[in-house]
Order: sequence, then structure tokens, then C-alpha cells
Amino acid sequence: MENQVAGSTELAEKLGSSGNKRRPVGGKVRALVAVVLVLAWLGIAGVGGPTFGKLGDVQTTDQASFLPASAEATRALEWQAKFRTSDAIPAVVVIVGDTKLDQAAIAEVAESLKDLQSLDGDIVGPFPSDDGLAAQLLVPLSAAGETKDSVDMLRKELSERVPEGALAYVTGPAGFNADLVEAFGGIDGVLLGVALVAVLLILLLVYRSFLLPLVVLFTSVAALCAAIVAVYYMAKEGWIRLDGQSQGILSILVIGAATDYSLLYVARHREALAHGADRWEAATKAWKRSVEPILASGGTVTVGLLCLLFSDLNSNKALGPIGASGIVFSVIAALTFLPAALGLLGRSAYWPFMPKPARPLGPEELPEGLWGNVAKFVGRHPRPIWIITAILLVVGALGVTQFKASGVPQSELVLGQTDSRDGQVVLGEHFPGGTGSPAFAIIDSAKAEDVLLGIEGLGGVASAYLQAPDGGPAMSAAGREAQVVDGRSLISITLDDAADSDAAKSTLIELRTAIHAVDPESMVGGTTATLSDTATTAEADLAKIIPLILLAILVILMFLLRSIVAPLLLVATTVLSYGTAMGVSAWVFNGIFKFPGADPSVPLFGFVFLVALGVDYNIFLMTRVREESLVHGTRAGLQRGLSVTGGVITSAGVVLAATFAALGIIPIMFLVQLGFIVAFGVLLDTLVVRSFLVPALVHDIGRRVWWPSKLGQGR
Repeated sequence: MENQVAGSTELAEKLGSSGNKRRPVGGKVRALVAVVLVLAWLGIAGVGGPTFGKLGDVQTTDQASFLPASAEATRALEWQAKFRTSDAIPAVVVIVGDTKLDQAAIAEVAESLKDLQSLDGDIVGPFPSDDGLAAQLLVPLSAAGETKDSVDMLRKELSERVPEGALAYVTGPAGFNADLVEAFGGIDGVLLGVALVAVLLILLLVYRSFLLPLVVLFTSVAALCAAIVAVYYMAKEGWIRLDGQSQGILSILVIGAATDYSLLYVARHREALAHGADRWEAATKAWKRSVEPILASGGTVTVGLLCLLFSDLNSNKALGPIGASGIVFSVIAALTFLPAALGLLGRSAYWPFMPKPARPLGPEELPEGLWGNVAKFVGRHPRPIWIITAILLVVGALGVTQFKASGVPQSELVLGQTDSRDGQVVLGEHFPGGTGSPAFAIIDSAKAEDVLLGIEGLGGVASAYLQAPDGGPAMSAAGREAQVVDGRSLISITLDDAADSDAAKSTLIELRTAIHAVDPESMVGGTTATLSDTATTAEADLAKIIPLILLAILVILMFLLRSIVAPLLLVATTVLSYGTAMGVSAWVFNGIFKFPGADPSVPLFGFVFLVALGVDYNIFLMTRVREESLVHGTRAGLQRGLSVTGGVITSAGVVLAATFAALGIIPIMFLVQLGFIVAFGVLLDTLVVRSFLVPALVHDIGRRVWWPSKLGQGR
């Protein structure tokens, strides 16, 4: 780090000239303000810590939180609720044996389950399979308690009561929900703990100090605590929908972003101390030098996240204010608590490796060390460097065509072996694939019979029936008439293929075409419809939100750099970096991990984080380059800026990559994929784009990069 604190000669002289000054009269006032700020943040952490454990009370796990806000599947689900006789969550129990099952014994199992405390309604079945090797039960579980606890108890009862030689699985909505909750079990403590340990180790290596890493880490934790309090009350008041996925991303985002902003401030603070400033001068100078890039960096991420409010997917829309609140508090903590703490600690924060006095550099001199050499290399070969780097990035981006973001089967959401996934496989082997997750149609009751006749003969439809008031099939001969609600009836439709398969989605298209032809006001919903509509909406979100994010970031950069050319260059290179990250990720997901696909929201989330966060590092670099260019000219300023920011920006990139990589410990495919994309993309942006591509382009373009500002007309 000693080699990263040298700046321009003029700046060094200005900083160094204050080395022998006495502490200002206002030193006691500054100390008092600093103590108050530190105590305030300790209080916030004291409140936010316990609140972290309460987030589960305001989380939502209802299906509507992940549906497209205005899609047909959403409207159909709202109508389906009117036909329900209870709010029970159905569990599909499938029992399978190597030989034909004793159906009497299976009936005894069904009878014994009637004593379950979580039961909410009558058990339906058992239904034997055509081959006699399996049987199916529909067990309605109460929605009042924890679904996971109810499913765990059901699984325990089944393990004790199934006939010898047979196996029982619990799948369906309740089974998948329980396994998903279990997979999210580490989102509260384990994920945060892993991220904090990773960041602490990196900070210890970077600073070789005992106290400073703890101060930086507490800055991140304090910011997270403040964000948690804000998110908790937003969710409690019903302003946002909070789920485990958003909660995990919030923790990682705040720890990574707040640490990055802290690293930038610490670099400026260390530089000021090295040039002779006392503790309060160093804290003040560091704040003045870092406030603009930190605000701009936080602004780009905040604006990018808030653009998610324009999403038509409820799950995407919720992450906007959740993530934005985390970034806002990250900026506030980095610009209040950290300066106050370092002002109080002074040089002792860096013990045992205190900042050494820096030697003023000559006009043509660059700092010694790795980044000084990188800057010299870029200065000698700018055009070949940016051309070769750009070609390599474009080649990597070609893999984008292989990125499969059309959705992931429900059984694949949780990585590894789960009881619900195994049960779904067994169910598909012995029953129609859509059993347990039927589609349904809400139609005009006067046209119900005609619609039913029309869809029963469609390919891909195993069976269909009009629903009676008790939830079973309507049978006129038995006096069970179809249920009618506000002039509409419900048709339950079991598909031949698994509800989350591509074949089922194709059948859904035919179903909707046939049903809409008879009743244009009809609605088709269910698991298949939800997945299909979610994928369609996610594609529309990409086309709508990406331009908004790029425009917002571009405007912020133009104000920050007082230029048009430089912001266009930075945004273009960051988008190229995003494309490469997605392309390489596609090859890794398909070829190495063998993932069946990706959630439709992955490309959008990857864009928001990679572009907004990737621009951060270019902001850190180019604000320093502009500062140096005012004194030395663009090309010399570029080399000086790169040499003095290289270490801190690389450290920031490694920290952010490590925090997002921590998402990989949660066995949820969406989080694992997002973690890999962002971690790889941040490292690519930090080590390649910001270290070589952008500096080489700026050096090659020269002063014209600042057009139309006056700086663009100088040297």
C-alpha cells in the first residue's frame, strides 16, 4: 500500500505544507462531533442487529410475490382464490414400491394420516397408478402454521407407516415450499458470516493492520443494520414485498458496496497522512477528496436499482427499494462513521504498519511498484492494448447466445437432492406429469361445457373437469353441479407433461388459443402459466429497464466528469464487460455445472449489478485521472491516476467479488448463478477493463476524452 499513496507534485506540496501546523482551535469540536457520530452508529447497530432476526416475520412466501403484476396468470390466480373452499396448501404424497403395492395397506396409511394436527380438510385418495407400482394421496395442509414444520411432520409419519419395501415422498406445492424454506435456512446467519469472514481476511491482507480492518468492517455492518431497520418497517407497512432472496442479496450488496466506499476513503486518508497531515486534517482532506466519487458511485447503483420499480415482475420490483436503501446507508456510513472513527484514531488505526512519509514525485515520475509499471506499460502501447483487450472481450461475449434464461423447472430451484424433487420424478414415471400441479381455466359459466369439450381432446391434456363447490369434479348425474362464482366457472386441467417442462408450456399455448377462441374473457393459470408469463415478462423488462439504467448512469457520469465523451466510453466498456461475463457464465453453466437453465430474471439482475457496480470502479479511476489531468495533462494524468488507484480499486473489486461469491453457499440455483456472474464480472471489470481497456482508450484518445469541457482543450 505504501506505493499507492503518491500523487502529483503539486498535491503533495499542498498536503505536505500542512504537516507542521498545530491542531486547529476547532479540534475539540471535531472530536466531539466524531464521538457523537460513532456513538450514533453504535446505537443504530444495536437496534439493527436484533431487527435482523425479525425479518422472517415480515417476509412473504405467497406465490403472488413472484408473479408478473398484470399477466394473465396473475389475474387467473386472483379469480381462483374465489373458488377455494379453504386456504390449505396441497401436499402430494406419492408412495412407490419395486413390486405392485397392496392397495389396502396404502388405504390404511391414508386413514392414519387423518390424525395430523396440520391437516386442513379431507385427504383425497389413494389413487393407484396404472402399473400398480405407485399410489398418490392429496393431503391438504393448514396455511396457518409453518409449511415446513407441517411437511416435516408428514414425512416423519410416512416414514413410520409405509409398507415394508415401499418409499414415500412429499412433493407438490407444500413439498417444494418446505424444501425451498430449508434451502434458505442459511440466509440469515451463515451467508452473512461467510461474507464477513471473507472480507475481513482480504482487509487483513491489504492493510496488514489489526484495527483498521475492524473499523472498515464495522462500517459495513452498521450500514447493513440501518438498512435492515428501514427494510423491516417498509415490509411491515406493506410498502414492499420481502422474501429470502431479496434479503440475501441485500446483505451481500451492502457488505460489498460499503467496504468498497470505505476502501476509497481509507486510500485518501492514508495518502493525506503520508504527506504530513495531522489526524483531523487527514480525515477532512480524505472526505473532500472522496465524497464526490463515493456519492456518484452510490448514485449510479441506487438509480440502477430503483429502475427495477418499472419492472412488471413483483419480485424484481421489490428488490429496487430494498437494494437502494442498502446502498444509501452504505454511502452515509462511509462518509460519516468512517471519517469520525479514523479522525479519532489517526495514525494508530494503521498499526503496526503506519503510513510512511511520501517523497514528492517529479513531473515525469510515477510511483514504483506494480501499478506504476502497469501505467508505464499502458502509456507505451495504448492502441494495441485496447484493441487486443476489446477483441478478447467480444469473443467471450459470443457465449451470450448460449445463455438459457427461459426458466428453471420448479424441481431444480434447489440444488442437490431433495425429497420434493425425487417425488416429482417418481410421480412423472407413474402418473401424468402434470399431476399435483394442474392448470386451470376461469371461464364464463354459460360457455363452460363447450370449453370443457374442446380441451379434453387436445394433445398434451391428460384430463379435465369442471370444479364442484367441494373442490372435486362436477357430476350432474350425482347431483354435483359445477361451482359458479360471479358468473364464472373453473376447469381443472391435468397435463401429460410436468408443469414446468417445455412440453407443458407448448400445451399451455394451445390451451389458451382454444379457450380464448370460445371465451375471449377467459383466463388460464397455474404453475405452467406462471412460469411462461414470468419468462415473457422478464424479456420485456430487459428491453424496458436496461435503456433506463444506461441513460441514468450516463447522465450521472456526465455531471461528475463534466464531459460527454468519457461517460460514453465508460458506459460502453462496462456494457461490453457485462456481455463477456454473461457469455463466459453461459459456457460455465452449460458445460461445467450442467444447469438446466436460468431464471428469466438472472440477465436483468446481472445487468443491474454488473453495470452499476462496474461503473463504480471507472468512477474511482476517472475522477482521480481528471484531478491529475488538471495539473499534468490527460495522458500524464491518466498514468498517475492509474498508478495511485490501481491497488485500492483492485482490493475493492476482490472484496465485492468475494461477497457475491458467498451467495454460492445457499443451494438456490438463482443465487448461485447470480453470485458467479457478478463475482466473475466484477473481477473481469476490475482486472481487465479498468486496468487496461479504459486506460488504453483514454491514453489513445487524449484530451478529447474530456470534450466539451475546457479540460478537453488543454494538454
